[in-house]
Amino acid sequence: MEVAEMHIQKPNGDVLAEDGASANRRKSGRVVKKPDAYSPDASQVTNGHSGKRKRVNGADVDEGAGTDASHESTAGSSGEDEEQSDDAHEEEVREKRRRITAAKKAQAGRPKADKPRASSAKTTSKGLAFRRKAARAGQNSALTGAEGLYDNVFFSGDSHEDVVSGWLSNYENTPIPAMRDMINFILRLTGCTLEVSTDDIEDHDNVTGKLSDLQDEYQAQKIVDYPLISKVKNSPPVRAAIASFFRALLNAMHSSNVLYSDMALLENIEMWITTMSSSSIRPLRHTATVIALEIVNSLCDLTIEIADADAKTMRQLETERKKSRGNKGRTTALEEKIGEGEKNRLALEGVIKDIFDTVFVHRYRDVDPRIRAECISALGYWILKLPDLFFDGSYLRYLGWVLSDTAGATRLEVVKQLQRLFKKTDNVTGLRSFIERFRSRLVEMATRDAESNVRVQTVELLDLIREAGMLEPSDIDTIGKLIFDSDLRLRKAVVGFFAQNVDDLYESKIEDLGGEDAINDAMARKGSEDFDKPRVAWLKLKCLVEVLQSYDTDGHDHPISVQHESTSSIDVLIAAGVESRFSLAAQALYDHIHEVKQWEILAGYLLFDHSEVASSSAKKRVDVETKLKRECKLDEKEEIILLKVLNSAVILSLAQLHDGDVTSKGKKKKVLKVGPLEEQEDLARHLSQLIPRLLKKFGAVPAAASTVLRLEHVLDLDVFHQLRQDSTAYSALLDDINKQFMTHGDQSVLVEASAALLHAKGFEDLEEVTGEKVQSLWEDTINTLQAILRGNKMGARGRANVDVLTSVTNTVRRLSNLASISDCTEIMEEVAASSAKKRKSERDNVAPIQLLSDILARNGSDAQAGKDQAPHELEDDLVRNTMKAILFYFMWKVRSLQENLSSGDQVAEDEIERLDELRSHFASQLGHIVQRRARTDDLRFAAIGTLLDLYTLFATLRQPRRPTIDATGETDPEVRISTLVSEISSEHQLLINSVFAAYEKTFAKKSRRTLEAGDDDEPMDSDSDDAGSEGNSDDEEPAKRLQAASLSSEQALCELTGKIVLAIIARVLDASGPHAGKTKARLDKNRSRLGPNYKEVVAYLDEPKSKKGKKKTPAASESREINKKSERMVAPDDEGDEQDDEIEDVSDPVEEGGDEDLRARELLEDDIDMEEATNGDHAADENTEEVDDEIIIGD
Repeated sequence: MEVAEMHIQKPNGDVLAEDGASANRRKSGRVVKKPDAYSPDASQVTNGHSGKRKRVNGADVDEGAGTDASHESTAGSSGEDEEQSDDAHEEEVREKRRRITAAKKAQAGRPKADKPRASSAKTTSKGLAFRRKAARAGQNSALTGAEGLYDNVFFSGDSHEDVVSGWLSNYENTPIPAMRDMINFILRLTGCTLEVSTDDIEDHDNVTGKLSDLQDEYQAQKIVDYPLISKVKNSPPVRAAIASFFRALLNAMHSSNVLYSDMALLENIEMWITTMSSSSIRPLRHTATVIALEIVNSLCDLTIEIADADAKTMRQLETERKKSRGNKGRTTALEEKIGEGEKNRLALEGVIKDIFDTVFVHRYRDVDPRIRAECISALGYWILKLPDLFFDGSYLRYLGWVLSDTAGATRLEVVKQLQRLFKKTDNVTGLRSFIERFRSRLVEMATRDAESNVRVQTVELLDLIREAGMLEPSDIDTIGKLIFDSDLRLRKAVVGFFAQNVDDLYESKIEDLGGEDAINDAMARKGSEDFDKPRVAWLKLKCLVEVLQSYDTDGHDHPISVQHESTSSIDVLIAAGVESRFSLAAQALYDHIHEVKQWEILAGYLLFDHSEVASSSAKKRVDVETKLKRECKLDEKEEIILLKVLNSAVILSLAQLHDGDVTSKGKKKKVLKVGPLEEQEDLARHLSQLIPRLLKKFGAVPAAASTVLRLEHVLDLDVFHQLRQDSTAYSALLDDINKQFMTHGDQSVLVEASAALLHAKGFEDLEEVTGEKVQSLWEDTINTLQAILRGNKMGARGRANVDVLTSVTNTVRRLSNLASISDCTEIMEEVAASSAKKRKSERDNVAPIQLLSDILARNGSDAQAGKDQAPHELEDDLVRNTMKAILFYFMWKVRSLQENLSSGDQVAEDEIERLDELRSHFASQLGHIVQRRARTDDLRFAAIGTLLDLYTLFATLRQPRRPTIDATGETDPEVRISTLVSEISSEHQLLINSVFAAYEKTFAKKSRRTLEAGDDDEPMDSDSDDAGSEGNSDDEEPAKRLQAASLSSEQALCELTGKIVLAIIARVLDASGPHAGKTKARLDKNRSRLGPNYKEVVAYLDEPKSKKGKKKTPAASESREINKKSERMVAPDDEGDEQDDEIEDVSDPVEEGGDEDLRARELLEDDIDMEEATNGDHAADENTEEVDDEIIIGD
């Protein structure tokens, strides 16, 4: 049967159609040379018989018309015969193509007629349809020319069940060609265009050799992308199709009993795919593995189906046996059915185990993580579907081993499969030994895994394990501490875990108090409608704060993004808007712990006077309420934590009032919820009354006061104004804020108070009241500073009294925070009016800005601190805040000058001279500080950063137009202001390079990088890196400190580099003189060795490559060619080209084209001849662009 089928094959493996027309049309070719040998089969084809065929005499003749190998083994064939056959075949292909082009619809319908007669004819016609569809859809080259099963599965439009049915019919008639089509289909799924022949199918012993040959040819094609992972547009869904097709195939084989009557069918497929699964070619290995796993998936389903059918039959048999007059024939039939089902089930389990041993055991540790993940996903499915076979330690161990996989996606897949197992309660008991073995690894993954999504899913898995009672108390605490993690997704994942811990503690305390019902009854009799009366909810909040405090191993509630004052010269509002970890934890718990949502009860709990509990506890008889009060008593740290929880609860409650409605598609509408205005008014009213009471109770503690002050930030002052209350209530609130500002020297309190005042200034209706309060703060602060300096002589650095120095430092810190939110130019330049009558010394006649300058000058004498003298940390803090205050003054001053330029107001020349003198003196003081400090000292870093900011700030006053003199002989105001723009001195440039080199080396040492040293770099201090020795330790804490030190040094280096880059762009650094260009070259020296962050900062100095030799005019935005001299003329300001579009509307029209104009703007040297320009218009356009470039800095 198989031999006769192969006699009518084409050389390329296609089979002729078995109708008469096809036989007559293809009469030339192979059959014309051997009419005698092929006559029996030819008559069959001519007569149109499609049934089984008899073998002809001699096996040697079988191979004469089949595969490519037949050309070498057919005895009666000559070279001329092969030539005629090839010509006929080519002519036939051309004829087919002409018919396809002429009549596509007619040709598309032709395969339908051939489909029931022969699978080979269907394959040939479908192949033509595939090429037509591929050309139309634009498929990739790997899919072009697909025929046979691949075409039927992906492009015919038939269901997979119909395709499988057709293939099984072909297999029944012609097994070898059908099996060949199946293997070629599998090869096509790998992206391979090579095929096997019927000879290869028959030669079972040469499967490995044939696949080895295919591997060599496949590898020679250098295919990287293959269908299973292809992301090419319009590519077919191969992964889903594989699962669907092989499921349909096995279901059909099961239904027709072919799966059990002809086991060779599945064995042949298994032999090819198991051999391919061990291929060194990844596409072959991956695709074969997926097919093998899908086959096992389907076999598991069939095994369950057979088991269910056997169980049903067994029940019928038992029922039949219980009958008094049972039907023996029926009983026998049922017993035979059960036996047959058992036999089939065992056969399927044998195939399953065989594929597991030959494919899974080797591929679950494949080098490709995708293959490993596929294996783990399949194993989880098998365990759930067929627990009698796979729910055993010998199979579960593979899941545990892969928990340590190097690929995050594979570890994630293991965790997901374990989640599925634990969600099925019947499996929990059987997983106990597995959890005991791998619990520590799961806890480690939840706390330390590099992939965020793996940690999230592992926490959810551990929550299921905790519910099953398989976690140790220490593990529960370890996971609970993740509520403070910086990853929002992880915090949300651990919420359920954490909330359950709180509930467990709450239930134990409730039992100690006699039960929740007894407490509620006692509270009901006493009456507890007010928020500040004891209630059961307080006990839940007490449990919450106790758990939070127990998990707070650090002991210091720093913000998530810590910004130390020592790392920046202008640290504006250090902690404003940065949430603490307790606040972030409370935000995650808001929707899971109901008591957190009830912020009014939380506020009442905080305002309750717990001192009453001590007096009432002396009574002999203690009632339930007293016991509850005793249990709910808070200590100072718990109160601070609970205040942070209150802050988050208020913020989220207010945010929910402004949330938009959710549409059916899950998108938010920007509309206000129904009836929120009344709720907002209630919240604003309650909050405005609550803040003063909280400040009164907690105002003495800086940490608590700063948290209470943050509540003012969320207070909607518009709603407050709509309540139409008089300004007295709001003025009283501002008085409380001012009181905190003047009584605290802690930076966190000052920052929050400043932010609250700035928030109040943003509302026009309350601007007048707020302005008066801010002005009052200025006067009080300056008067305090003058009073301290009047009665005490500070002397040189290190010789001031500690109390005096602390008072001066706190006062200057208040000045710097006030200067960050309000204009301080006038009050800094003049003596406060309120103190004019109280002047008792010459110091009272000095402007505050001069007082700050004198304080900064104390740094000139660095005397050693002795007994009863201030430590150097306090002196450094004073210098740092003084620099910040003075720089803020210059910022406001420059802004005032820019406003004068815009409005055309005159600026007195003596005012500019005084400002220039003050600026020069300040720069000199900063340079002196840099010279006297250690290489990577924090104060040195702050001073050099302030120096760079100072010069960059004044560069914004640079004007594009040439100064003129009016008729009265007065110089244009722009001329006088432009004198303030100057380049950093050579001495200071050397200091900048020295500081940069020090921080560069520090970061390189802490991050273990190798640098190319600069020519003028100084040797590194031996004590500049304390963390370097810790890197050799295997302990976890030293490793964390080393990593933190590396990140801190990188942040400092990038911050300093950013300031240097801005100064270079502003042309106040590295622009002229003997050091021109050296700083930029120094930045570029180790550009590729200091990490991506540093590289991106330095990249701002790069000139756009696309604009080399060409410039774009602002008006037309076109690229035009210019000559070399024009290039030299515009080269210094290439950085500004990218912002031309933003500049056009900023500046006034500029006169262009004149030599004097160009020289005034330092764009043209005396010896440059503008006539050499290629085009005068081009030069004019370039002049305009140069003008605009200069305005960038001013903006």
